[in-house]
Amino acid sequence: MLGREAESDLRVSWDPHISGRHARLTANNGGLAVEKVPAARNSIYFNGQVTDQFSLKDGERFVIGATTFTFEQMAEIAASPSTGPVEEMTFDRQELKKVRFRDADRRFDVLTRLHEVIWGARTESELHERLTSLILAGVGNAEAVAIVETDSRGQLKTLHWDRRREAKGSFHPSSRLIDDSLRRRHRSVLHVWEAAKLTDSKYTVSADFDWAFCTPVTEGSGAWGIYVTGALERPLLPGQQSRTDGTYLEADVKFTELVAEIVNSVLRLNRYERQKSGLRQFFAPPILAALGDDLDTALLEPRECDVTVLFCDLRGFSQKAEAAAGDLRGLLDRVSRALGVMTSQILKHGGVTGDFQGDAAMGFWGWPFASPEAPIEACRAALGIRAAFAETFGRPDHPLGSFQVGIGIAHGRAVAGKIGTAEQVKVTVFGPVVNLASRLEGMTKQLRVPIVLDEATAGIVNAHMDRKEGRARRLARVLPYGTETPALVSELLPAESEEPELTDELLSLYDQAVDHFIAGRWDVAYRLLHRMPPGDRAQDFLGVLIAQHNRIPPPDWDGTVRLAK
Repeated sequence: MLGREAESDLRVSWDPHISGRHARLTANNGGLAVEKVPAARNSIYFNGQVTDQFSLKDGERFVIGATTFTFEQMAEIAASPSTGPVEEMTFDRQELKKVRFRDADRRFDVLTRLHEVIWGARTESELHERLTSLILAGVGNAEAVAIVETDSRGQLKTLHWDRRREAKGSFHPSSRLIDDSLRRRHRSVLHVWEAAKLTDSKYTVSADFDWAFCTPVTEGSGAWGIYVTGALERPLLPGQQSRTDGTYLEADVKFTELVAEIVNSVLRLNRYERQKSGLRQFFAPPILAALGDDLDTALLEPRECDVTVLFCDLRGFSQKAEAAAGDLRGLLDRVSRALGVMTSQILKHGGVTGDFQGDAAMGFWGWPFASPEAPIEACRAALGIRAAFAETFGRPDHPLGSFQVGIGIAHGRAVAGKIGTAEQVKVTVFGPVVNLASRLEGMTKQLRVPIVLDEATAGIVNAHMDRKEGRARRLARVLPYGTETPALVSELLPAESEEPELTDELLSLYDQAVDHFIAGRWDVAYRLLHRMPPGDRAQDFLGVLIAQHNRIPPPDWDGTVRLAK
């Protein structure tokens, strides 16, 4: 039974056009009978026509939804003859380089088609099919070619096979030869059998073949290779030990190894490019350069480390989404541009883009490589994001003209690393510091500032960041809603040259006001806060709170402001 449900014999979970139970497949005299289940909702296409019942021959296909199914008879791999080969040879690549082709022009012509074989194949099975045809064209002595595979448990299987004379039927590759080449020696191995002893068709090689060699293409778990077999020009005479004399098939092995080496290089390059393209959206160019071309994925495994986490969120997005209900595609484009601004600044300053949550982006520093500059780089990215949105805010002609952002940054221990596969990688970070950064971002609305830092990050900024780049000022000690531990939070400001109204002298007065506020001297704090310029929104948070209590702290005042939800 073919279908999407878990009980199906052939489960196709990736295609929503396929029903839970869609078609019944039955082996039928070397073919395959296909019958659509009456309850299946979508049609089956065979030879371009909608058909509910038909039979497939070897190599024929049918289509359901977006999935193409190909029927292919696979060759069996049985045990090798008990007598073993008369001759066994392995090949050193350096020695093979000295071998000259007697028919170099023909082989070169075949090799010129190799790029079409590789790049034109849309699937692995199509690549295997094309490779067998190419080897048959390039190895004139070959009668049959197979693509064979061995997994980590030593299980062998034939992925595809073909032979020069189809009327001769299938053949059975030698399990001993394949295992010897792909698992034990990891190089080309040739076996020559004495044809007179192999007339029993139950053996791996039949009377049609008296030699075979196997050449690895890839190694490791899921290793696969090219199996080539044929007949000698003259059969071995009784008692004769060798007909190859070390040269008969060397040119064929050299040609097959050349094909295998090119295919392996291209596949490795494709895998590397897919991996790099997947990583490129998460890692800044300097990190990718440090990881190197021969990517050691162990560096990306999750581990505990010191990280600086940045959360950035668009302000007022929910209201904008409701207002743009008639143009959601347009809103999506604008949000995508906004997220692009965030991620470009994260990557520009060496961060890792960790996650997207609707209209918010998360980045972090300190992994995969530890850096004392991580908190400073995170602050540079935050200032870059703030400047970019400040430049476009209020411009009706700009897609980002109505957007503002809130940013929270926290520094601490976390577990950071990758999840996924070699084909698709997602990196993320876990720990209390992540939750804190998210809460700090949420506080920007209540504290009325664009960027809020935790105490650890603010301390690093004041101690190590050039004041020509940025400055930090304390805002208050707060207890976020739903938490039990107070946090001393600060605002990240650009340099005085970019924010001339807020001089360093005024920031010093603001710092004094915060000290008085925490100590309960609210009257003094109120007078100092009113010396701030009118455009400074940060003073509003403490100023309004003090005014609401008539400049007198509550009796149980402990210096901490408890934030509402």
